[in-house]
Amino acid sequence: MHPRTVLTLEKLEQAEWFSKVGVDDAERAIVLSSWTEAIDSCSSVEWENLCLEAKNQYCERIHERAPAEFQRWNNVAAMLKKATIPLVQKKLEAVVNKYSLPKVFEDTVQWDILGVCLEAEYADIYPPSFYASQAYWYVKGHFPCGWKGDFPAGTLVVY
Repeated sequence: MHPRTVLTLEKLEQAEWFSKVGVDDAERAIVLSSWTEAIDSCSSVEWENLCLEAKNQYCERIHERAPAEFQRWNNVAAMLKKATIPLVQKKLEAVVNKYSLPKVFEDTVQWDILGVCLEAEYADIYPPSFYASQAYWYVKGHFPCGWKGDFPAGTLVVY
């Protein structure tokens, strides 16, 4: 694992995820007011497609710039999951239990954090983008969960 990925994981570990959900302290995002709204937003087809497209676009850039490194993508992802899965489970346990949040919430967060780490791992080939911006919101205590408008114009939705 690249040292910058280790640092990314350490920063995520130290942050208080979900400590500011519902707090309207964001200048560049729409802030939702309930877990119900957040779950509806993160499980929307539009958000899922945007997140998938972001990861696909990043993969394409890696493949274009470093085909040999891209061939390692699945192995790198598997290696990163050994760190991201337990981290996410630990960070989610209390909030999932307190609010009885559905599996789609954990799946969304797992996908985001893996994306953050993949972007960190390959940052020397192509700069981090979409998922690095997701990490910002987790560290800030919010849950990034949607998009309003046509991407990249428009506004991120967080809880």
